[in-house]
Amino acid sequence: MYWTGLSPDEAREALVNKDKSMKDKRMTLKEAVSQFIKDGDNVGVGGFVNIRQPIAITHEMVRHGFKDLTLSWQSAGMAPDYLAGAMMLNPDHFSIKRIELAYWAHEAFGLSPMFRFLAERGMLEIEDWSNYNMSARFKAGSMGLPFIPTRGPLGGDIPSSCRTKIIDCPFTGRPIALLPASNPDVAIIHVQVADQYGNCIIRGTDATCAEIAMASAHTIVTCEQLVSHELITQTPKDVGIPFVAVDAVVEVPFGAYPGACRRHYYFNGDHISAFHAGATEMCKGGAPDTLKTYYDEYIYNTKTFEDFIAKFPVKKLIADQKAESFNCERLA
Repeated sequence: MYWTGLSPDEAREALVNKDKSMKDKRMTLKEAVSQFIKDGDNVGVGGFVNIRQPIAITHEMVRHGFKDLTLSWQSAGMAPDYLAGAMMLNPDHFSIKRIELAYWAHEAFGLSPMFRFLAERGMLEIEDWSNYNMSARFKAGSMGLPFIPTRGPLGGDIPSSCRTKIIDCPFTGRPIALLPASNPDVAIIHVQVADQYGNCIIRGTDATCAEIAMASAHTIVTCEQLVSHELITQTPKDVGIPFVAVDAVVEVPFGAYPGACRRHYYFNGDHISAFHAGATEMCKGGAPDTLKTYYDEYIYNTKTFEDFIAKFPVKKLIADQKAESFNCERLA
């Protein structure tokens, strides 16, 4: 068995040696990305498709530049898109070596054109799992186990595309699948609320974010709102990610935009489509000009994520906030 992040023993050692004191973990995005991510890391990506994707963190990662990353996630869209688009334009500045995933697409917007471009050209190692399998792998990592048993892969061809091991169960004698734990070097996660110590509240789908954070050696969290420790602990059962799992906290309103964030804003479909246009051109053999123009305008020539958000008309941001408020009222 080979490990693409931390081995189970390395993960346990990292947890034992981790500073678990309640200290102020607030820092800038630039500080967090520079301190906790390095070339060759396995990066666990939180969120689900285009809900609560850690977009602000990926923008900073693109500006910084990294080589030979492994990306691990359950289902994702815009976050890996931004990283993959940077590789399409300049693999000497930013490159992804491997992905371990269940789904890389956008539901209503279709398959990611970035995924299509890199996969069709053999530029990625791809390990294919199901959503449940990836969730189970992060769960095993968060529990300090080297593997987790499940029947899921027995019903299809998933074992042919990954490191699943099938054995005879020692208790029943029937076949059982063993999934290797996933222990990323660093997790990148966006949440609705956090305090300065790293206690986080997630609204809507949890998307295995707590498990990813607990399984990783380090975790960078961005939040819509930074609140006092006293306020967040008034309802301790709401804390989805505990402070001991978090290494950096950055308050970034609209940190998942142009994706959506439950109770805060709906996704900006027009902008997502415009972002994808350049990659689609390249998939069809066109020049990289459109995609390069996008990255120059929205990422490389912006110093902070606030500069990125400032490029959107205020009326559009308010409209997307109202759209999410309407959805919350209907589902309340």
